[in-house]
This record gives sequence, structure tokens and C-alpha cells, in this order.
Amino acid sequence: MISSLAWGASAAPASAPASTPPAGWSQGVFMEVFVRAYQDSDGDGIGDLRGLTRRLDYLQQLGVTGLWLMPITRSADHDHGYAITDFRAIEPDYGSLADFDAFVREAHRRGIGVVMDYILNHSASQHPWFQDSLANPQSPWRDWYVWRDPAPADLKDWDIWGHTPWYALPGQASDSARFFATFGAHMPDFNLRNPAVVDYHRESLRFWLDRGLDGFRLDAVPHLVENSARDWNDQPESRALTADFARLIRSRPGRFSVCEATASPTAYASPDVCGSAFDFGLERLIIQAARGEAAALQPLVTHFEHTPLNMATMLANHDIFAGARVWDQLAGDEARYRLAAATYLLMPGIPFLYYGEEIGMAGVAGPGDVPLRAPMSWTSQGGFTSGQPFRAVAPNAGTHNAAAQARDPGSLLNHYKTLIALRKAQPALRAGDYTQAFQSGHVIGFQRRWGSDGSDGRGQVLLVLINYGSEPWQGRPAGLAPSQRLQPLLRSAAQGRLDRRQPRGSLRADALQLPPQSFAVYRLR
Repeated sequence: MISSLAWGASAAPASAPASTPPAGWSQGVFMEVFVRAYQDSDGDGIGDLRGLTRRLDYLQQLGVTGLWLMPITRSADHDHGYAITDFRAIEPDYGSLADFDAFVREAHRRGIGVVMDYILNHSASQHPWFQDSLANPQSPWRDWYVWRDPAPADLKDWDIWGHTPWYALPGQASDSARFFATFGAHMPDFNLRNPAVVDYHRESLRFWLDRGLDGFRLDAVPHLVENSARDWNDQPESRALTADFARLIRSRPGRFSVCEATASPTAYASPDVCGSAFDFGLERLIIQAARGEAAALQPLVTHFEHTPLNMATMLANHDIFAGARVWDQLAGDEARYRLAAATYLLMPGIPFLYYGEEIGMAGVAGPGDVPLRAPMSWTSQGGFTSGQPFRAVAPNAGTHNAAAQARDPGSLLNHYKTLIALRKAQPALRAGDYTQAFQSGHVIGFQRRWGSDGSDGRGQVLLVLINYGSEPWQGRPAGLAPSQRLQPLLRSAAQGRLDRRQPRGSLRADALQLPPQSFAVYRLR
């Protein structure tokens, strides 16, 4: 019998974590962090856990209550991080397990929970298990990966994203043994029909949970099991495995799981599967709306009428298939940038910012995902490292950096802080229903309701209005009586100036106006 602790993997600590984040932390706003690009502490030009720990005060002041760390385990590709060579060890560039433990304690002390990427589908081809299975068909690790010897009869029928997922060994005949790799030969798929592989992953999840980690972002879960050249995406077995891993995670008090499921994300968001999943497609609607594209408004305003409210929402992330940096998608138009931020921070869901989004970081030149993964712009000179950064800094770091924006009350950074603070303060925005949604020209509006209707003081009803257009709007929002009175909670600058010109106490539903490219949040009285 093979021990899943072989090949130098560390045993899980026996003691319980010494600290935990506050209750409800996972319903706040998250920040996705690429540790390699966030803060270097030792001058080698590569971000690390000690550097990230030094920036926790900034993240606390921003208002985030959760952090998602892109892969920090030992990998073969280092920068990308998803080709894992040890699922229970820290990437040496990032520090040690002791650094990880200290980071989690300090995050908890600031009311911030920590989740990290966990890759269930595959390992690196350099992983010792795969290398042994590669060298020896009789290897005890051979069945830990998906091998076919001879090659599968339906080899020519397979096509995943334009390529065959079956790879032959160098110099071998075309009908010889093949291994399966959804994401390329450098990341061979585990055989998740093998109970020993499943048990290994379960033990690895426990390893990190026992160290105090607050949960996981489970990577690429629709691709855990493939049944045929036709039935390879989002198979029933993949959902069942995902549910099993997520149940293990959430069996610990206060822990959180969120899944990357580009296929059927709403199904994976079910409490019976993952509990939450990224709402792929919503980010495109928001960006298109912010650009003023009218065709996006109706699907955007009705989105949460048929989508679970516990989805993980975003504007962009580390994968180029989800879009370029927001700054680049909106061509540096800060007015439209602010509308995009307001949209997903005021709508339902669990918002995930991508590091640097809050200051308008631009992308850098490079292939693939490289443009999305530049060092964080802390100062006009960079502020990321005292040495040579591993990658070029953002081209707009001179103006869009955290230090400069912290000093400017009207900056994009302070816009994000204000929106996040409002969301934290208003239970209707954190956990309320989504009702009375409407579209009128380039304007959308909706109500967020929490508790009762608010008339007895135990609940609240908020109205959100957003004008993406270049013309002012005047009208009565859906579901409101003409005499309904409104209390302003948050308004963009133009909307605030307009409301202040009205006689005090006279904000009525039949007299609402919205300047171009503005938004407002009101409490219904």
C-alpha cells in the first residue's frame, strides 16, 4: 500500500489553529493576491509572504475581510504557480511554513480571513510521482495519473480547447502509451477515480486547515473526471468530487470554499456542491455597461433574478480569458471605472477585487497572462522591491500608485474604500435580496432588501441607481410610490451636487434625477 505521505510530504500539525477571523468574514469583500507580485521583503525582486504581511494594514484600511492567495505551494513553474510539485510545502521564493503561519496569525489579528488556491486536477510533470510513473509502467504511482496503454482508440476524437489532451512520450510510436493532461503536457491529470488520490487531497486540505487556513479556492473543478471525447466537461463525477472536498472544508467552523467552474458556475455555487463559485460572464456585462454599451444593460439588470446571490463576483482576475486589467478594458476612463466598481460592489454576491484594481493599475506587455501579473504599484518609483523587480512595473505607476492615491480624497482608491465601507455598514448590501430591478435607457436600478420592509426599524430597503449614459435621467424607479421619501446614503460627486440643490427633506421618488455617468444609493424611509 502506498502512503500518501511519501516523497517527503509533511504530516499535518496536530494542534488546532491559534487564531480565527471574526464571524461573517467570508461575506465581506475579498482581495485576490499574487504573492510573487505584491511585496518583496528581502530585495531579491520577488514578492513573498513576509512582504505581504507588511501590507496587511493597507488591506485592512481598504476594508477587505478576505484574501485569496494564488498558488503559494512549491511549483515547477514558480511564476504561474499551478504546476505543483509539493502540495504541502511553501514555494521557496515565498518563504517557509513558519512565514505562512505568522502571516495567517497577523491577518486574523486584523479581522481578515485567508483562503488559497488548491489544485485538485493535476500536478506538475516534474512531480516525483509522475516522474516515477513515466519511467516505469509498473510504478505504484502509475495509477495516480491517467494513462492509456496502448493509446485510446478514440484518440482522434478528442479536442479540448483546440488540442488533444493525450500526450505520447518523446520518441514513442503514435499508438504507444499516452497520458492525459487537460492543461498541457507540463501538468498531467491525476486519476481521481483512484481512492488513494482522493484521500491524498483530503489529507492535504486538512493539513492547511489545521495550520489555520480559512478555506480554499478550488481550481478547475469541472475537469476532475473525463468520461469520453464527447463527455469530458463538467461530468457528474466531477460535481460529486467537488462536493466531497467542499464538505470537508466547510465541516470546520467558519471555513469557506469557492470554486472556479467555468462550466455551469451556478450549479457549483449550490450549497450541495461548492457553496460559492465565480460568476463568469457577469464581469463582461459590467465592463460593457460601464463602456455605455446599451445591449448589456438588460441582461445585467436581470442577472440576479435567475442567479444565486452567493456567487463570487469580479471585474477581472489573473486569467486573461476573464479580460485584461480593468484600466485597459476601459481605456483609462476613470468615470467609467468608478461606475464598474460601484456596480459589482452594490450588487449581490461576494466581491473579489484583483490586486491593484483599487488604484487603477494598468497591464504590462507580455504573452498570455503576463500583462495581468505585474508588481503592485505602491509608489511612483514602484515601492515593490529594493532590488530589480522580476517583471516590469505598470506603465501608469507614476500616477496610479497606492501612496499618491491615499493622499487624494477624490482618488480611485478612496472611491473603493467608500464603497466597501458602505457595503460593510449596510446588511442589505452584504446579504439582502435583489428586487424591483429595472432599466430605463442607459440607467439601471434595483432594491436591496434585508429583514422586514424597514418600516419597523428591524430591516432596511436600499435603492441603487446607476446611469451609464452621457445624458441625464429623470424618472420614478420601479416599485416606488410617487410620494416615497428617500434618504441619500452615497452619491457620486455629480449626483451629490444635484441632490444638495433640492430643498431639504424633499427627496421624493417622483423627482429623482441622475446626471450622466453617476450613481446613487438611497435608503427608503
